[in-house]
Amino acid sequence: MIIIPERDIAGLVSAADCFVAVEQTFASMAKQSARNFPVIREALGHADALYGFKSGFDRESLALGLKSGGYWPNNAQKGLTNHQSTVFLFDADTGRCRAIVGGNLLTALRTAAASAVSIKHLARPDSKVLGIVGAGHQSTFQLRAALEQRPFEKVLAWNKTPEKLERLASVAREKGLPFQSVSLEQLCGEADVVITITSSFSPVIAEGLIRPGTHLACMGTDTKGKQEVAPEIVAGSTVFTDEVVQSTSIGEAQHAFRLGMIDAAAIIPIGVVVNGDHPGRRSAEEITLFDGTGVGLQDLAVASAAVDLALARGTAIEVDA
Repeated sequence: MIIIPERDIAGLVSAADCFVAVEQTFASMAKQSARNFPVIREALGHADALYGFKSGFDRESLALGLKSGGYWPNNAQKGLTNHQSTVFLFDADTGRCRAIVGGNLLTALRTAAASAVSIKHLARPDSKVLGIVGAGHQSTFQLRAALEQRPFEKVLAWNKTPEKLERLASVAREKGLPFQSVSLEQLCGEADVVITITSSFSPVIAEGLIRPGTHLACMGTDTKGKQEVAPEIVAGSTVFTDEVVQSTSIGEAQHAFRLGMIDAAAIIPIGVVVNGDHPGRRSAEEITLFDGTGVGLQDLAVASAAVDLALARGTAIEVDA
């Protein structure tokens, strides 16, 4: 059995590796050669923690396994990341555990890769202004990944506590781009691409703020009750997602779906765009929205990439099991 501890991931797997793995995963899902199993996510009633499992199987890559972990909101006080997870990979032919892989950094990288895939396939080619809503740990990964997909000329950002925006400003400076801390009204009025990455349970972006032609990547809603944008925005957009069932149950579309403002049949798996079976954006005026709920197959794909890279470099820890 192979073990790849969390400490080794940063030197092993790049954002580009994760982008390729996630894009290929969406393609496999759309071809129905890969599927995610039902998500389990529960409040523990201890340490204010949320804990769960995401799992699946890809018949093309033979990636089989699960990610186990969740959110411990008090970890920062202990010098730990609030999000904690581990990926377990199994041999599809025998069922034996093939690898245990640290999942914290991989989760951040694959989440950013998913929104980057949506920007590549759905944002207007002439997009120049990038808006980021939220400044938590995940936000810098989102910013770095997005900047690889379009020749953005400026970054705008908003956060409930503006002092946290410095982490995004530092990335923009590193990339040589102007950065502004702005109101939500200004951000939505100027940005061609808007990424939301918050943990909100009520709309952060109100009805009417998103202008025609915007690509919106909603990446923070992955639990029942969470919500980043008004349901009217979802209903007025062409909605794409990683997985339709999750989009309507735990994703950003859950509220518009519950209110009868959008049908599940109208939500488009982004993999069909990747595969060339759907045109994606149809006009410069269309509002496209990617509902990134996070699927287990993404975790299995990036963890499998980590294992392959570790084996190729001779850095994998192998133990008898």
